[in-house]
Amino acid sequence: MESKEILSYCVDKGLLIDPGLLNLLSETNDLESAKLIIEGLRNHTRQRIITKTLFEQNKEKMSEFFLTLPGKDPKNMERLKIKLGLQIEISKENFSSFPLKKINLRRGEVSLDDDLIKVDFSTSVSNKKIEVGDFVKNLRDRFNQTRKILQDHSELDELVSINKLSRGRKSSIIGIIYSKSVTKNKNILMEVEDLTGRTRVLVNQNRPEIYQQAEDIALDSVVGFSGSGDNEIFFANGIVFPDASISEKKYASNEEYALFIGDVHYGSKLFMGNQFSKFIDYLNGKTGAEEVKKIKYLFIVGDLIAGVGVYPGQNHELVIDDLEAQFQGFAELLGKIRSDIKIIISPGNHDGVRLLEPQPPFDEKYAWPLYNMKNVIITGNPAAVNIAASENFSGFDLLTYHGFSYPFYANNTPSLIKSGLNSPDKIMAYLLKNRHLAPTYSSSQYIPLEEDSLVIKNVPDIFVSGHTHKCAVTSYNNILLISTSSWEGETEFQKRVGNKPDFCKVPMINLKTREIKLLDFE
Repeated sequence: MESKEILSYCVDKGLLIDPGLLNLLSETNDLESAKLIIEGLRNHTRQRIITKTLFEQNKEKMSEFFLTLPGKDPKNMERLKIKLGLQIEISKENFSSFPLKKINLRRGEVSLDDDLIKVDFSTSVSNKKIEVGDFVKNLRDRFNQTRKILQDHSELDELVSINKLSRGRKSSIIGIIYSKSVTKNKNILMEVEDLTGRTRVLVNQNRPEIYQQAEDIALDSVVGFSGSGDNEIFFANGIVFPDASISEKKYASNEEYALFIGDVHYGSKLFMGNQFSKFIDYLNGKTGAEEVKKIKYLFIVGDLIAGVGVYPGQNHELVIDDLEAQFQGFAELLGKIRSDIKIIISPGNHDGVRLLEPQPPFDEKYAWPLYNMKNVIITGNPAAVNIAASENFSGFDLLTYHGFSYPFYANNTPSLIKSGLNSPDKIMAYLLKNRHLAPTYSSSQYIPLEEDSLVIKNVPDIFVSGHTHKCAVTSYNNILLISTSSWEGETEFQKRVGNKPDFCKVPMINLKTREIKLLDFE
């Protein structure tokens, strides 16, 4: 683009522009973007002489302005921002990944500034062909893991395997739900199997205390039943879910704060950049809030970026249509946050990783700017993370899961249908009750690893999710449940399905007192 086109625009607007800024803007090869930059600077400063010095004096405001700039060529815009001093150059050549973040790592301990953060996640990037036997092994592992949990429940007395059932004798069984239907008499009939055989379990409609529980049983979940019968039919008089609970809440030794966000969708036309900049200002202490000094952890639970090609026609909704450029832009935002805050990040369905769960960490080919950040820890999805441990405190165990399975349960589980995705905490409690993040195979796309890593084997102190764009903070059996809001405006899809998102809400927990504060940057 020639300088004379920009000069002509400035003359038409009654503006003067100095040669330094003129030359830089010429390098964008995008006249419309150059016009917007000039117009934005004039509107903010009310000056008619536009100089590079004026630009530098208003760097902070112009950085915010760039978040909403519809650049057609993200790489050119990145170069321009570097030349204008709005960001430092992040070079692939200088990229040195921190050992614990390597994609093939499953679990480990990360030490940042004497702060130990333990990370555990399951992942596989194997090119091995998936066969039927892999699903069988996966289901067997799910059954065995969950059976161990259920065996500790005192309600399941006289526990036997299905092939040992004897008519007329009271007993209990543990099985995986193969099928489920309602008979013409309105009773619920389930086919249930274990490693020894299969039987039908009948729940009579005249037993309302367990009928409602039976209605909510998910296919492929592992459940315990007490009653009587044989391997032809078993009449249930009690249902036992594996469930999750904590007898006593934990309190950290030191007063520290942890914050939780998700679904930023950087690169979308609807990304709420000004609000996110306010959040960054808060983290950096610019609002004068006293508690800011004690903020130590920031969790981001998926959908950092808008992604590319996630659904048909998405390109029309993007301001940046390049995956690497989206990660670069988001890393630039995170780079503005003070470096003593530890940022723990897990992927979602928009982040350019496989949709099959469990998801590995971000692909370093595209997300290398995040791997280059010293205060960032990258996990898979789901992940178990332990924070705030000290000499006299074991730390908080957190389970992070983006929540891709949630729409299935919101639409198919009787007790959840009414509130749907607008009550994500109820879905989270339901999955904790089942001790599995996606008990029904069709509820998420799934890779059948030998170990079913979506089983909630260890009960977390805090369970954090995103995906629904709905903020919720509540408790279930002493487990703190946190669902994050969105930093993307309401989409047409959400309007169609009746999902009412929350925007720019940030739950913050005082780890010493467990006091919860909801920050609002909308």
